Amino acid sequence: MISDRAGWPDRPRKTGEAGADRADPPHGVALSAVVSLISVVMHTGKHVRLLRVGVLATALLSSACRGTAPEHGACTPSGEPLRAAFYAFFEPVSYSADPDPVSPGFHTHLGYEADLLTALEAMEGARLSFRRSPVAEWPGIWLLPARPDVDIAGGGITILESRTRNDTGEVAVAFTSGHIAFRQSLLVRAEDAEQFSDYEGLTRDVRVGVLRGTTGEARLLQITGLADEDGVLAAGTRIDTPRGPVVADGTPDYVITAARASAVLDGRTRIHPPSRTMPQVVHLGDTSGELELLDALREETIDAVGRGEIGNREAARASGGGFVVAALDSLAEYGGFTLDARDADLRACIDVKLKWLTRDREIGFAEWREDPMVFLERARRWEGG
Repeated sequence: MISDRAGWPDRPRKTGEAGADRADPPHGVALSAVVSLISVVMHTGKHVRLLRVGVLATALLSSACRGTAPEHGACTPSGEPLRAAFYAFFEPVSYSADPDPVSPGFHTHLGYEADLLTALEAMEGARLSFRRSPVAEWPGIWLLPARPDVDIAGGGITILESRTRNDTGEVAVAFTSGHIAFRQSLLVRAEDAEQFSDYEGLTRDVRVGVLRGTTGEARLLQITGLADEDGVLAAGTRIDTPRGPVVADGTPDYVITAARASAVLDGRTRIHPPSRTMPQVVHLGDTSGELELLDALREETIDAVGRGEIGNREAARASGGGFVVAALDSLAEYGGFTLDARDADLRACIDVKLKWLTRDREIGFAEWREDPMVFLERARRWEGG
């Protein structure tokens, strides 16, 4: 989790909070003003007054009819920067220019989401800017905007209802609309591609490496039957932990989802299946451990890497033919940014801009990979509203 930082000054109350500034009057105020002005004109009958009042009335009526929702213009009342937390280790979606946390480059945001935020800043009239800060730890990054020092968080976060809730079960954050599609996959050594062309080929003798607390882990458990759709582990599943092995009994006391895991499973290192038709799951760290997974696959201490298709395809490309993407999940999910759940107006405003930049999801990661300027070029064509 990122800590409170000097240099991130308090900004005005978030949109939707009591006392927040409003750039335009409510519809009712605007309409009542129009009615009052027209009434004055009708009683005076003066042409000059009719002309002057008519202009004002038309402007007010136009404002009332088109609505005052912020998505039709500026997203922030005075254009103050939004404090954006970004995940530092999800190349090429969101990452720091230098992975060393003590280097100046660690604070430079690169990747697909970095360019998307830059395009939002370039949209005329949106009055959006982001003061970006890297986050080195993945678990719970989606909940950061519920804190007073963060306004928006990103980093390739899959949109899940479970990730909107805090530890007490209350809705704390909300996602923007999805702007990037994710599918889970298996990365394997090229010579094993045929064996692992689908998830049916995974048996107790197969070791699949995953990162704790990710959708890669959670979906693999569901696809292979090691967990149900709620993340409850199958009865008889044995989990190695730093405190010794534990055995799931099929109840919610043993749960692994992309949002949380039962405390008894913290630090888990391996999952042993209760059936021969299910694979072993090997944990080699949290989300900053991608290189460990690839090294383990190369050294044949694991047989496959279970994670998102984007990351696996990048690894396959970089391997020079040594690795290939084999099985693909049939389920497509979307990633988005999170904001404080109370920031409904700000979220709606950003949503409109994101839908424009992505052409309502027609433009995504593949198009950006081919042309990294695609979002900035879209932003320059934005005319507002």
